[in-house]
Amino acid sequence: MNCSGRDDVTHHWQNAGVKDFVRFLAVAAVVSFCSVTSVGAAGRDPGLPNPISTPGATNPRVTLATIHSTICVSGYTATIRPPESYTEKLKFHQLDTGYNLRGDTMASHYEEDHLIPLEVGGSPTSVKNLWPEPRKTTWNAGRKDALENAMHRLVCSGAVSLAAAQRIFATSWIAGYKRYVGN
Repeated sequence: MNCSGRDDVTHHWQNAGVKDFVRFLAVAAVVSFCSVTSVGAAGRDPGLPNPISTPGATNPRVTLATIHSTICVSGYTATIRPPESYTEKLKFHQLDTGYNLRGDTMASHYEEDHLIPLEVGGSPTSVKNLWPEPRKTTWNAGRKDALENAMHRLVCSGAVSLAAAQRIFATSWIAGYKRYVGN
């Protein structure tokens, strides 16, 4: 036998039936999938949404040509914000179907938030843009709100393009916060 134990493994599978080998491969595949899934979920900061469930979505009515009649008008977001009855129902559904932080399904621990904020042209009602954002993490709803306000000012002043602001939220609002708001 060599140090890696390969001789024992080879001998075992030479004597095993096809059925045992297929069972082994199936178990190995499940273990590999679970390991990759756990690492991916664990590697994502809890302040960021699941990028598959919540990639972000934009409002087609908000473009560079329309920002001064939409998002840059005081009070605009109040006219398009979905009712709480819609967002609360969605939040409960998301929490109950596994979109939560370490099994915590207490709705008051989350804010149903727009990944791409309404202030920079995010879709008001798309489930691809709404997620239960944890309130009690380092990178929480309060910090994201500070970035939302900063990006809104920068877009409306022309210092940052609408597309760039939307991209910051869709990729990593935490990196955007560090760049535009500070640590």
